[in-house]
Amino acid sequence: MRVSAVQHSQELRQELAFPSVRQGLQQLARADMASQSSEDIIKLSREELEALKAAFEEGNLAGVASRLQEMLESLESIQLDVGITGETGSGKSSFVNALRGLGDEDAGAARTGVVETTREPTPYQHPWYPNVTIWDLPGIDTPDFHPDAYQEQVGFSRYDIFFIIASQRFTANHAALACHIQAMDKNFYFVRSKVDVDLDSSLKRRPSSYSEVGVLQEIRQNCLEGLRAQGIHSPQVFLLSAFDLSKYDFHLLGETLERELSHHKRHAFLMALPNISLHILEKKKAAMLKQMWLVSTMACGVHATPIPGLLISCDVDILARTLQGYCKSFGLDDDSLEKLAAKVGQPVGQMKAVIEAPLAQEISNSLVVQLLIQAGGKVPKLSKEVLRSVPVLGSMASGALSFATAYKMLRSFMDEVTASVQRVLIKAFEVDAEK
Repeated sequence: MRVSAVQHSQELRQELAFPSVRQGLQQLARADMASQSSEDIIKLSREELEALKAAFEEGNLAGVASRLQEMLESLESIQLDVGITGETGSGKSSFVNALRGLGDEDAGAARTGVVETTREPTPYQHPWYPNVTIWDLPGIDTPDFHPDAYQEQVGFSRYDIFFIIASQRFTANHAALACHIQAMDKNFYFVRSKVDVDLDSSLKRRPSSYSEVGVLQEIRQNCLEGLRAQGIHSPQVFLLSAFDLSKYDFHLLGETLERELSHHKRHAFLMALPNISLHILEKKKAAMLKQMWLVSTMACGVHATPIPGLLISCDVDILARTLQGYCKSFGLDDDSLEKLAAKVGQPVGQMKAVIEAPLAQEISNSLVVQLLIQAGGKVPKLSKEVLRSVPVLGSMASGALSFATAYKMLRSFMDEVTASVQRVLIKAFEVDAEK
């Protein structure tokens, strides 16, 4: 009988060595042992790391749930302040709105116009991520513009990153501003806006010889030469249209920010990006997968309750809020779908017709329980007899099985959500599914 218990213990430990548990703990161990930089998503002391390991081995998930919740809340609440500056009429306010997923006429949008409409730094919170604030800054093309005075007026230290926008050529004012931002060790990015206007104009002037690639290259070269002439070494310019961020260089800008922002800031910016391309969707999904094991562990913690029909306990409220967050982040809610339908000129019913995942407002605790039961059939089964035969293992096995079921449910739901929103984008924009 004693040998049987040992055998059961070994088998259960192998069955319940769920890949994400191992990977998560290994990631924490590497971060701790190697003393990596503060950009790491999670920092645990050696004692905390051992406590987390013990939680899985002894079933004491509740013992670390509060710590994990603090880590997750820290990631989700990190403040990101983005400053948008440039000359009057360059499209600053439209870019503010585009980053927030709004049109110029939507409620809460930044005021736009051909004359300067921003006199003081004006904050605009992201409609779904209030920790992300886009600041519309006053124009820099006044005759008495001076970088020092402007720096004091707008409060440079407040912002994490800057977008310096021009709708034609970059001037000495743009270059001087960039030098001051660089002196403060802040990130800045040159944005050449309204390239769609230039393309339309070029097509009308030279229809027979028109080349979109050629015109874009000409615009880029002109911008680079102008900035070099103003003393900016190795400038990088992103060509954009605030009315269609899915075109031109927006994906390159996103990739640049991913490389250059600290981990927490990068996560905040990525989550706040509008769902304009399949590439952005994949980036968001990858970011959420990295923290999914954290949510799964928390759901098996202090407030976990037994799930009828399964040998597991989970905090259904946490899981429901998480699923709602997934839907809203990917635009699977009524408000986002109505705005998308209006933008592309299609009935919202056509958008919803290709959606198989539940919408945000359809997520309930009862639905979460149903999804957990479905996921429970796809993870290793544990018999009550085995758990009774190994009492010490029982709590660990139950906790690990709860984790595995919660993780499987979240992962399956995420796959369903991203598949649905991909179909929505393909339907709305007729994009290539392979991009």
